[in-house]
Amino acid sequence: MKQIPALIRVFAFLSLLTVGGGTAAFPEMKVLTVDVHHWLTFPQLVHLFSIGQLAPGPNMMMIVSIGQWADGLPGAIVVVAAFFGPTCILAWMIGRLWNRMANWPWRTSIERGLAPVANGLLLAGCLTIAKGADRSFTAIVITLAVLLILLRSRINPAFLILGAGVIGGFAFGVR
Repeated sequence: MKQIPALIRVFAFLSLLTVGGGTAAFPEMKVLTVDVHHWLTFPQLVHLFSIGQLAPGPNMMMIVSIGQWADGLPGAIVVVAAFFGPTCILAWMIGRLWNRMANWPWRTSIERGLAPVANGLLLAGCLTIAKGADRSFTAIVITLAVLLILLRSRINPAFLILGAGVIGGFAFGVR
């Protein structure tokens, strides 16, 4: 129970960085959960994020595992409330205000300005994940194959994650 205040601070803050999706918060999540609080290791965080991509529902539900590792069931519950609560309230408030400002001249400029910010945050998240990934030849081949398949087809990424997991299981063996 002694980690609860830190979990609330960290995940309430991270929730405000999710412009463009949970991946946008990943670099700061790595710093706070791995480097500052030592709740888990970087490889563990990357693995949790990968599993979150496969699981149904919001991919950032992987935060529940971080809360659980840090402080058991109470930590898991607090992390969900802290991560999703602030953004839900903020989105609701801004949505109401945004609808009232439909004819405001700055509205389009703000929308166009936020798109590059979201892209930059997502790219930073992707690069941070890549830094923690296995960089063996086999892992790079799997990564490039998944990228090419996603760029050239409309296959559900969950199938690629499962397939890559099976290939990785055979290629890397049990450790």
